Amino acid sequence: MFKKILIANRGEIALRIIRTCKEMGIKTVAVYSTADKDSLHVRFADEAICIGPPPSKESYLDIPRIISAAEITNADAIHPGYGFLSENSKFSGICAENGIKFIGATPDQIDGMGNKAQAKITMEKAGVPCVPGSKGLITDLADARKTAKKIGYPVMVKASAGGGGKGMRMIPSEDQLEELLDSAKRESSASFGNDDMYMEKFIEEPRHIEIQIIGDQTGNACHLSERDCSVQRRHQKLVEEVPSPFMTKKLRDKMGEAAIKASKAVKYEGAGTVEFLVDKHRNFFFMEMNTRIQVEHPVTEMITGYDLIQEQIRVAAGEVLSFKKERIRLRGHSIEVRINAEDPDDFTPSPGEIKQFHAAGGLGVRFDSAMYNGYRIPPYYDSMIGKLIVHGRNREECIRRLRRAIMETVVDGVKTTLPLHLWIIDQPEFQSGDYTIHWLEQQLEKKTEKLSKDD
Repeated sequence: MFKKILIANRGEIALRIIRTCKEMGIKTVAVYSTADKDSLHVRFADEAICIGPPPSKESYLDIPRIISAAEITNADAIHPGYGFLSENSKFSGICAENGIKFIGATPDQIDGMGNKAQAKITMEKAGVPCVPGSKGLITDLADARKTAKKIGYPVMVKASAGGGGKGMRMIPSEDQLEELLDSAKRESSASFGNDDMYMEKFIEEPRHIEIQIIGDQTGNACHLSERDCSVQRRHQKLVEEVPSPFMTKKLRDKMGEAAIKASKAVKYEGAGTVEFLVDKHRNFFFMEMNTRIQVEHPVTEMITGYDLIQEQIRVAAGEVLSFKKERIRLRGHSIEVRINAEDPDDFTPSPGEIKQFHAAGGLGVRFDSAMYNGYRIPPYYDSMIGKLIVHGRNREECIRRLRRAIMETVVDGVKTTLPLHLWIIDQPEFQSGDYTIHWLEQQLEKKTEKLSKDD
């Protein structure tokens, strides 16, 4: 087992990893930018090293500085968390070259699943259901027209190197193909330095359901049920729950088997997530695989009782999985809401000083955050400042507990999305579980139109 782990991240996920390391008796090293010198992950780690100024490219994305910090502190492993360098194959490879274990996927696994066009080919060979679409990348406009005609409109064009909804466009008809394809290519080039595109059939009334998997170095792989991530705005997840209110046992078994096939196709090591689109008829299609721990991993921990960060660390150290599929028992229901420092009306960032903070507590309530009274939220990073996770015996109890916990949580000094979450969970469609990935944006549009008419 590792003696010392450097956490190449910040905020709540860095603190989350430190907690598990302490329980495992492993020393920790925090790295931080000058903007994060007063952060809790810096305070609670055994050692802390400043690696640069606030901009990510000069600190949390600066590979030489992070490797130097690991060497100076004699860390024998690096945990990248999520975001930043967590899915950077170059970083994974450099760690190996320097005799430091990267707690995550290998360079080949990251590259194999990170390129979405190549990942789709790999999944098709493994027998994982994929959305009908182009065989690889779109070469030019003529190829795009031919492919779209073959699979039928509406279609989606997506950036091969993309993520977070960037470089993605829904094309309803042929007369809009050229304009929207060009727009997607420009956005992809600006965001990722790569304008390679591929095309898929647009799935109507889809839900976004993902399967949590873990694989070890001996070839064992196991899935830990699904997460429904369909409450989204602009392809960004806001609410996640497990089990999905749309799920059946038959569908769970089929999707779980497909996720294991995906894992074994790339000999996957560590924690990962296989993401699917599921249509209204419960047909499911591979979307992508995230080769890292997910923001929403706590809901899986709440219903299984397993510490996924601990499993990551154990697997990286060469140990076999501590559980088997047939032994996993799902207990009750869990929902997570992401708390962002944003204006809930227009989603503009709201950095600044937290004047007063109180985290909700009580039975079945978990609050993952690095906030505290007087903490100043820097404007340089992602706006997520916390995650409120609740657990109940069933979905109805879970929603009631979540409502109580949201109302109990106090974050004064900045605007947050807490009021939005309170509104979301009181909507009839959410209450009944009858929502798709387009539902929230449609509801927000109706809400805006109503406010405009009232004014």
